[in-house]
Amino acid sequence: MIHFAWPWLWLILPLPWFIRRFFPAANTAEQAALKVPFLEDFGVAQSQQTTLSNKPWLLWLAIAAWCLLILASTRPQWLGDPIEQGVSGRDLMLAVDLSGSMKERDFIVNNQAVGRLTATKTVANEFIERRVGDRLGLILFGTNAYLQTPLTFDRKTVQILLNESALGLAGESTAIGDAIGLAVKRLQSQTDSRVLILLTDGANTAGEVSPIKAAEIAAQHHLKIYTIGIGADEMIVRSFFGSQRVNPSRDLDEKTLTVIAEKTGGRYFRARNTDELKQIYHLLDELEPVEKDKQFFRPRSELFFWPLSIALLLVSIISFTRIRLT
Repeated sequence: MIHFAWPWLWLILPLPWFIRRFFPAANTAEQAALKVPFLEDFGVAQSQQTTLSNKPWLLWLAIAAWCLLILASTRPQWLGDPIEQGVSGRDLMLAVDLSGSMKERDFIVNNQAVGRLTATKTVANEFIERRVGDRLGLILFGTNAYLQTPLTFDRKTVQILLNESALGLAGESTAIGDAIGLAVKRLQSQTDSRVLILLTDGANTAGEVSPIKAAEIAAQHHLKIYTIGIGADEMIVRSFFGSQRVNPSRDLDEKTLTVIAEKTGGRYFRARNTDELKQIYHLLDELEPVEKDKQFFRPRSELFFWPLSIALLLVSIISFTRIRLT
C-alpha cells in the first residue's frame, strides 16, 4: 500500500492560487514611449506575444509540476507485507576454539572424514539459523581471544564470519580463560538472559586468566556458560607399521570444563561425533528456548524520486519553451 510520511504538506497545494487571489500583482514600471512611423516594424514582437497567450498548455504543465512537487514533498512510500520479528531478550555468545588440535579429522560429515572445526561450522550454522530473536555474537580463540562479531540480530553475518574462520587464526594454543573473560566484558547488558556456549577440544594452555577464575567472574555477572568438549574417544590410525588405536582427545580437560559450567549454572556436554554434536545443540535449544514477543516490521521503499523527476522534467519543458518564444 501507498503511505505518505508527511501528508500535512498537501495543505500547501492551493498556495499559488491563494497568492494570486489575495495579493495584488506588482505595478509594472512606466516605460518611456517611443513613436515610430510604422507599426509593422514591430511585427515580430507582436507575433511572439500572441504566441505566448495562445499556449494555455504551459499553464497546465506548471500546475502539474506544482502538484508533483507537493506529492514528492509528502514523501510517498510503498509499504510491503508485515514481517514478523521476534525479540527474545537473550544475548547469546558463541566461543569457538581455533587452536591447532581442531584440525584432527575424527568427525564424519556427509560420509566424509572432516576436521573438528569443519564439523563445528556445519552444526553451529544450523543452530544459529534457529536462534530467531536472539542477539548473537562470535568469539574466536586460540593463543588469544578475539571478538569476531559483536552482538547482533544479523544471524547471516555471524554465519559468514564463522565459516570464514581458519585454524591457527588466533594462535596454536588454547586460552579458555581469556575467551570467557572477553565474553563477560561483551555481555554486560541489561537483558534478561546472557549465555555463552564455549566449544573446545583441549585444555587451557595460554592466556592471562585461568578458566576457573574467569568462570567465577562470569557467575558474578550472571553469565551462564554451556561448555562443549569436542573430539572422538578413540580412532584407528593406519600407518606403514599397521593399524593402532589412539585417543585423539587425550588433551581434553573435561574436569575444568565441567567446573566452569557448574559454577555459572550451565552444563557440560561431550561431543564425540557429529550426531552427538547435533544433539547437544538441539538440547541447547530446549534449555534456552526461543520465547519471543511478536513484533512486526513492514519494509518501506521510497517513491518520492518518481514525482520529483517528472516535475523537474515539466519545469525544464516550460523553461525551454519560454526561452524559445522570447
